[in-house]
Amino acid sequence: MSRIALGSGPFEEESRAEREPMNKKQMFEFPTDMRDLAEKNVEQARVAYGQFMEFMSQAMNAWSASGVPEAKNFKTIQDRAIGFAKENAERSFALASDMAKAHDLQEVMTLQSRYVQTQMQTFGIQAQQLSWLMADALQNMQTGRPKR
Repeated sequence: MSRIALGSGPFEEESRAEREPMNKKQMFEFPTDMRDLAEKNVEQARVAYGQFMEFMSQAMNAWSASGVPEAKNFKTIQDRAIGFAKENAERSFALASDMAKAHDLQEVMTLQSRYVQTQMQTFGIQAQQLSWLMADALQNMQTGRPKR
Protein backbone atom coordinates (compact mmCIF):
# COMPACT_ATOMS: atom_id res chain seq x y z
CA MET A 1 0.00 0.00 0.00
CA SER A 2 1.49 3.34 -0.96
CA ARG A 3 1.03 6.43 1.15
CA ILE A 4 1.23 10.02 0.20
CA ALA A 5 3.88 11.71 2.27
CA LEU A 6 3.26 15.34 3.05
CA GLY A 7 6.11 16.76 5.02
CA SER A 8 7.91 14.91 7.77
CA GLY A 9 5.06 13.42 9.81
CA PRO A 10 4.70 9.87 11.11
CA PHE A 11 3.43 8.63 7.77
CA GLU A 12 6.67 9.73 6.15
CA GLU A 13 8.77 7.57 8.51
CA GLU A 14 6.42 4.60 8.31
CA SER A 15 6.42 4.79 4.56
CA ARG A 16 10.23 4.88 4.45
CA ALA A 17 10.43 1.89 6.82
CA GLU A 18 8.02 -0.08 4.63
CA ARG A 19 10.09 0.64 1.54
CA GLU A 20 13.45 -0.39 3.03
CA PRO A 21 13.83 -4.17 3.25
CA MET A 22 15.49 -5.66 6.34
CA ASN A 23 19.12 -6.49 6.04
CA LYS A 24 19.52 -10.28 5.58
CA LYS A 25 21.90 -10.43 8.53
CA GLN A 26 19.32 -8.74 10.76
CA MET A 27 16.64 -11.20 9.67
CA PHE A 28 18.67 -14.29 10.66
CA GLU A 29 20.67 -13.04 13.64
CA PHE A 30 20.12 -15.02 16.84
CA PRO A 31 19.03 -12.93 19.83
CA THR A 32 21.59 -12.42 22.59
CA ASP A 33 19.29 -13.90 25.24
CA MET A 34 18.91 -17.05 23.17
CA ARG A 35 22.69 -17.38 22.77
CA ASP A 36 23.22 -16.87 26.52
CA LEU A 37 20.65 -19.53 27.38
CA ALA A 38 22.22 -21.97 24.92
CA GLU A 39 25.66 -21.36 26.44
CA LYS A 40 24.33 -22.07 29.96
CA ASN A 41 22.70 -25.29 28.74
CA VAL A 42 25.94 -26.41 27.13
CA GLU A 43 27.82 -25.82 30.38
CA GLN A 44 25.25 -27.80 32.38
CA ALA A 45 25.49 -30.68 29.90
CA ARG A 46 29.30 -30.55 30.12
CA VAL A 47 29.18 -30.89 33.93
CA ALA A 48 26.69 -33.79 33.76
CA TYR A 49 28.82 -35.55 31.15
CA GLY A 50 31.94 -35.09 33.30
CA GLN A 51 30.19 -36.74 36.24
CA PHE A 52 29.04 -39.61 34.03
CA MET A 53 32.54 -40.18 32.65
CA GLU A 54 34.00 -40.16 36.14
CA PHE A 55 31.52 -42.86 37.16
CA MET A 56 32.37 -44.90 34.05
CA SER A 57 36.10 -44.63 34.74
CA GLN A 58 35.59 -45.86 38.29
CA ALA A 59 33.45 -48.76 37.07
CA MET A 60 36.03 -49.77 34.47
CA ASN A 61 38.84 -49.59 37.02
CA ALA A 62 36.86 -51.78 39.41
CA TRP A 63 36.36 -54.37 36.66
CA SER A 64 40.06 -54.28 35.77
CA ALA A 65 41.02 -54.81 39.41
CA SER A 66 38.53 -57.67 39.84
CA GLY A 67 41.08 -60.38 39.19
CA VAL A 68 39.62 -61.55 35.89
CA PRO A 69 42.71 -62.45 33.79
CA GLU A 70 41.31 -61.04 30.57
CA ALA A 71 40.69 -57.68 32.23
CA LYS A 72 44.42 -56.90 32.42
CA ASN A 73 44.83 -57.53 28.70
CA PHE A 74 42.15 -55.00 27.89
CA LYS A 75 43.04 -52.30 30.47
CA THR A 76 45.04 -50.28 27.94
CA ILE A 77 42.20 -50.46 25.44
CA GLN A 78 39.70 -49.34 28.07
CA ASP A 79 41.87 -46.43 29.16
CA ARG A 80 42.44 -45.32 25.58
CA ALA A 81 38.74 -45.64 24.68
CA ILE A 82 37.75 -43.57 27.72
CA GLY A 83 40.37 -40.99 26.77
CA PHE A 84 39.01 -40.83 23.23
CA ALA A 85 35.46 -40.47 24.51
CA LYS A 86 36.51 -37.58 26.73
CA GLU A 87 38.41 -35.87 23.91
CA ASN A 88 35.51 -36.28 21.49
CA ALA A 89 33.02 -35.01 24.05
CA GLU A 90 35.18 -31.95 24.77
CA ARG A 91 35.33 -31.17 21.05
CA SER A 92 31.57 -31.58 20.83
CA PHE A 93 31.02 -29.31 23.81
CA ALA A 94 33.42 -26.75 22.32
CA LEU A 95 31.38 -26.86 19.10
CA ALA A 96 28.12 -26.46 21.00
CA SER A 97 29.59 -23.54 22.93
CA ASP A 98 30.81 -21.87 19.74
CA MET A 99 27.45 -22.46 18.09
CA ALA A 100 25.69 -20.94 21.10
CA LYS A 101 27.80 -17.81 20.56
CA ALA A 102 27.17 -17.73 16.80
CA HIS A 103 25.36 -14.66 15.56
CA ASP A 104 23.80 -16.09 12.45
CA LEU A 105 23.07 -19.24 10.48
CA GLN A 106 26.10 -18.82 8.21
CA GLU A 107 28.42 -18.86 11.22
CA VAL A 108 26.69 -22.00 12.55
CA MET A 109 27.11 -23.76 9.20
CA THR A 110 30.81 -22.85 9.02
CA LEU A 111 31.44 -24.14 12.54
CA GLN A 112 29.58 -27.37 11.84
CA SER A 113 31.43 -27.98 8.59
CA ARG A 114 34.86 -27.55 10.23
CA TYR A 115 33.84 -29.79 13.12
CA VAL A 116 32.69 -32.62 10.85
CA GLN A 117 35.91 -32.52 8.82
CA THR A 118 38.08 -32.59 11.93
CA GLN A 119 36.08 -35.35 13.60
CA MET A 120 36.17 -37.60 10.56
CA GLN A 121 39.98 -37.42 10.56
CA THR A 122 40.09 -37.92 14.32
CA PHE A 123 37.79 -40.95 14.23
CA GLY A 124 40.01 -42.59 11.62
CA ILE A 125 43.12 -42.13 13.75
CA GLN A 126 41.35 -43.31 16.90
CA ALA A 127 39.99 -46.42 15.19
CA GLN A 128 43.46 -47.28 13.93
CA GLN A 129 44.99 -46.89 17.39
CA LEU A 130 42.28 -49.00 19.01
CA SER A 131 42.71 -51.75 16.42
CA TRP A 132 46.46 -51.87 17.14
CA LEU A 133 45.78 -52.10 20.87
CA MET A 134 43.17 -54.81 20.32
CA ALA A 135 45.56 -56.85 18.19
CA ASP A 136 48.22 -56.53 20.91
CA ALA A 137 45.76 -57.59 23.64
CA LEU A 138 44.61 -60.61 21.63
CA GLN A 139 48.19 -61.64 20.96
CA ASN A 140 48.97 -61.36 24.68
CA MET A 141 45.96 -63.56 25.50
CA GLN A 142 47.12 -66.22 23.04
CA THR A 143 50.63 -66.27 24.45
CA GLY A 144 49.24 -66.36 27.99
CA ARG A 145 50.95 -63.24 29.27
CA PRO A 146 48.73 -60.45 30.57
CA LYS A 147 49.43 -56.87 29.65
CA ARG A 148 50.59 -54.89 32.67
